[in-house]
Amino acid sequence: MLLLALSTGCSSPQAPSDIKIDGVLTSAKSNLVFVEGGEFWLGDVGNESGVLFNPISDDNKPPKLVEIESFLILKTEVTWGEFVTFLKDVGRAGDYTVEKGFKRAVRLPITSNDDPTSPNYKDKPARSPNFEEADNYCLWLAEKTRLPFSLPSEAQWEYAARNRGQAIAFATDTGEVELDKYLQRPSYAIDPMQPVSGNVLIHSSIDVERRPVGSYPPSPLGLHDMTGNVAEWTKDWFRPGFEHLSTKNPVAIEPSREYAGKRVVRDLAGLGDHVGGNATVYGRMGRGLNSFYQGFRCVVNQPQPIN
Repeated sequence: MLLLALSTGCSSPQAPSDIKIDGVLTSAKSNLVFVEGGEFWLGDVGNESGVLFNPISDDNKPPKLVEIESFLILKTEVTWGEFVTFLKDVGRAGDYTVEKGFKRAVRLPITSNDDPTSPNYKDKPARSPNFEEADNYCLWLAEKTRLPFSLPSEAQWEYAARNRGQAIAFATDTGEVELDKYLQRPSYAIDPMQPVSGNVLIHSSIDVERRPVGSYPPSPLGLHDMTGNVAEWTKDWFRPGFEHLSTKNPVAIEPSREYAGKRVVRDLAGLGDHVGGNATVYGRMGRGLNSFYQGFRCVVNQPQPIN
């Protein structure tokens, strides 16, 4: 029913061309990284000395041994240009305006451009206006490509971020953080054209600025920005801990009464500099369905690479 709704949405006078849509679909298929499945301990496993990576939170403990089937995941977060193309194609770009009550449009209107100095630059990671549109984007890819695209489960996300379940703290090229100095200055002095430094952007919590996807070196698995830039939606309903999850291909498909209306968000380093120890790949939280701070990436749920 949801796919039907996607395909029958009102047409938009600013509907993207077939060439534009084909470009998004081609990019999505060519940017997939195959992740071989296996067993791993989901949650904060601590380092070799037994010291927890994220001692300030109880939501990621105790770890749980789970098994993940092989899948594919986008190597970068979905870009703003790709996301706007989707919203225009399904006729919903006009739904997110100040006039219609979408206050975020004051800072980030639903339009993209080719200006690298703009927060609406097409190659910066998308920030979805809500969970539903992030979910819908992946379903739109599924409908257009006939591949089983979806948002990642929380377990898929963490397994990929940890290079197939390794005990690491950050999803960077080195497993450590070397902060880009980009936003470590007053907001009036930020220059979007400043050269990239370090290997991660953990930005100010009051700025909406992001680096274009792929600006930093990839993780050993070939993935970018699973630490930093923007936080990312997963498809799991939120509950503290992992006791509620199954041991094979776990995903929380039912909301809890206590945390109703919240989905799991990962990569809390992408939320800004106020998250402290939650910046590791083990940080997780529940965010309301209408939260507009999160980006996302999609997975393809099949056990073999795409030719």
